[in-house]
Amino acid sequence: MTNELQLDGELKWYAAYTSANHEKRVAEQLQSRSVENFLPLYESVRRWADRRVRLQLPLFPGYVFVRMAARDRLKVLEVPGVAHVVGFGGHLTPVPEEDIQAIRMCLAGPNRVEPHRYLRRGQRVRVSNGPLTGLTGIIVRQKKQTRFVISFDLLQRSVAVEIEAADLGLLT
Repeated sequence: MTNELQLDGELKWYAAYTSANHEKRVAEQLQSRSVENFLPLYESVRRWADRRVRLQLPLFPGYVFVRMAARDRLKVLEVPGVAHVVGFGGHLTPVPEEDIQAIRMCLAGPNRVEPHRYLRRGQRVRVSNGPLTGLTGIIVRQKKQTRFVISFDLLQRSVAVEIEAADLGLLT
């Protein structure tokens, strides 16, 4: 029982599922309540008849990542716009630290990042050069561009990063 209590108090990343289009508001509320959170955003250009607008949109629509002890989930669930914290079988399921680091690495680099349909299969590669060195994913070619797709199984979501094909090495 003691080990269970210690683990329950350990800070881990979890995915909080939000109401539609409430991610930014939820992140602000979490920040004001001193709950560490991470809302990965990407830039998208939208065109209307009279103008172009650059928007900051959630990379994972419907989710905000929170770093907390499992026992503190009520503090997150009390935030307006939070529907639930992702879990299975009545237990919260932490997001692997490696996934959070991979997302941060993708966003920190100069390459364009955007959501992609969830992929499980394809030609697996490892990045051998550049700011994403060491990450593994699936290569997708669209038109003349190479995209490196990283899939996050817990959320059943993927992220695509434009990358030079020369920076990739095939996995066997």
